Amino acid sequence: MPLSVPPSNVGGVSEGAIGGADGQGSGGRALGGQGVQQQFGGMPRRLFRASPSKLLAWVDCPRRYRMQYLDRPAPVSRPQRAHTSFGVAVHNALRDWWDLPTAQRTSAAGAELVRASWIDLGFRDADQSREWRELAQRQVTDYLDEVDPATQPLGIERTVSLKTDVFTLQGRIDRLDDRGAELAVVDYKTSRWEPTDDDARTSLPLALYAAAAWKMFRRKCVRVELHHLPSGAVAAHEHTGDSLKRKIVEAESIAQDARRAEEDYAEFGVDSGRFPANVGPLCQWCDFRAHCPAGQAYGPEKSDWAALEQPVKTPPTAATVSSAQRFA
Repeated sequence: MPLSVPPSNVGGVSEGAIGGADGQGSGGRALGGQGVQQQFGGMPRRLFRASPSKLLAWVDCPRRYRMQYLDRPAPVSRPQRAHTSFGVAVHNALRDWWDLPTAQRTSAAGAELVRASWIDLGFRDADQSREWRELAQRQVTDYLDEVDPATQPLGIERTVSLKTDVFTLQGRIDRLDDRGAELAVVDYKTSRWEPTDDDARTSLPLALYAAAAWKMFRRKCVRVELHHLPSGAVAAHEHTGDSLKRKIVEAESIAQDARRAEEDYAEFGVDSGRFPANVGPLCQWCDFRAHCPAGQAYGPEKSDWAALEQPVKTPPTAATVSSAQRFA
């Protein structure tokens, strides 16, 4: 049955909202020093607590997943890289722009918001930071020149939730547009490669956001868009109810794999064999590289500003960029 509103149980999606007590991890003994409810006969199993980034972290590298979500005390991650600082500043400016009075929503105001929210972290030196701040201001200015300041989105950095028979999921949408009879999910992209319509079609987070928005607002939401600020391009896809259900099933499969690993971790801790390192080019960028000998052995660590200097001739492959970077 195609996804429709209001659903009672669509693709395993239950009608109830996500409960704050659902799933801290797995049944069994303490995970990472935190108590986990024991499973008693006749009691329903706790749902897996998920987010799009958490699911994609498992897909990218189980070892990194363990260090990021399970190990306690958590291993210290590396400082923020320059391309992350760039992206965060742009996203913050586009968020705050909508908080301005309508008459003040100008492209020049957007550029000023970039300056005010600039994060001078990870750059090679002050000159490089200034160069990329000015680039961010130009990109935001050009983008906002094409945005109607009077058309208020339904949500800006809106948190949405989705509950199925397997997981409770929460995520945050950059922008949720009201397009008349339907809603549309908008995700800002600041990376140097231009996304394609196929990227929008295959993005797991975008599909989960659309399904969650449809369920929460009881309004059809099948259109997902990637707005690429460097080029001004918009990559888009129109899902169907069935294609969203397939994405939910995909997410449930990932969550079940991660849950089984977490249950093993609850018993064996860091000695669990379910968290192998996915060794490859991503190891040179990993935030937890300092704690992973296998990743260190792959090759030297990339500099904090390396992503700003890499030439972009063709779109990156799965071997050179994480799922979260491609689709988050």
